[in-house]
Amino acid sequence: MSHYLEFFRQFRTTFETTGAIAPSSRFLAANMAGPMKQHQGPKKVLEIGPGTGAVTRQIVKQIRPGDQLDLVELNDKFVEILHKRFDTERGFQEIKHQTAIHNCPLQDYGAAEEYDYIVSGLPLNNFPTELVSDIFKAYFRLLKPGGVLSYFEYMYVRPVRKVVSRGDENLRIREIDQIMGDYTRQFRVRRSWVWCNLPPAWVQHLQKEKGSSPELEQTASQNQT
Repeated sequence: MSHYLEFFRQFRTTFETTGAIAPSSRFLAANMAGPMKQHQGPKKVLEIGPGTGAVTRQIVKQIRPGDQLDLVELNDKFVEILHKRFDTERGFQEIKHQTAIHNCPLQDYGAAEEYDYIVSGLPLNNFPTELVSDIFKAYFRLLKPGGVLSYFEYMYVRPVRKVVSRGDENLRIREIDQIMGDYTRQFRVRRSWVWCNLPPAWVQHLQKEKGSSPELEQTASQNQT
């Protein structure tokens, strides 16, 4: 309950980067972590925007000896909570030596090796267009060929905003819709519907093509002009 209360406090003070009134449900979290269940051999996992660790808890269950888990979180309070969970909670404690928490924006994060799985809880629909474009470039820069990116968005938020918003906000939503649509059309392997969440959500699973270095910067740039 303390995690829910802190999440709500952060929602009230940092809505743009928190983006929800409550942590993800266990159903949404399990779906986000689902692709890594069948992985054979050591894997590298990156979670972006873990918040209080609702999805992290499901990821932790999939971490095996030899695996590596990195978490990138911008919110200082959430970072404090995450450190406490890895210090005090049994499942988290068991893999603490395989885990690193990075308190920084995703765009500033660099990694020595690419990741097999990226799980993102960033509220993309709240961000400026250019930031959304930069985030997707970072996703695919950090993702290994053949690796899977899983992220969620609340059902019908953008379609509704496209209808009810006006002016600059309408333009922002339409540009974000175009950027995200470019990536999903090219790389999506599955979309899951999760009704048991507040609010209900879609989980998008995108796979970076093997033997390629996909870059959509030019397409995104053209769509923003």
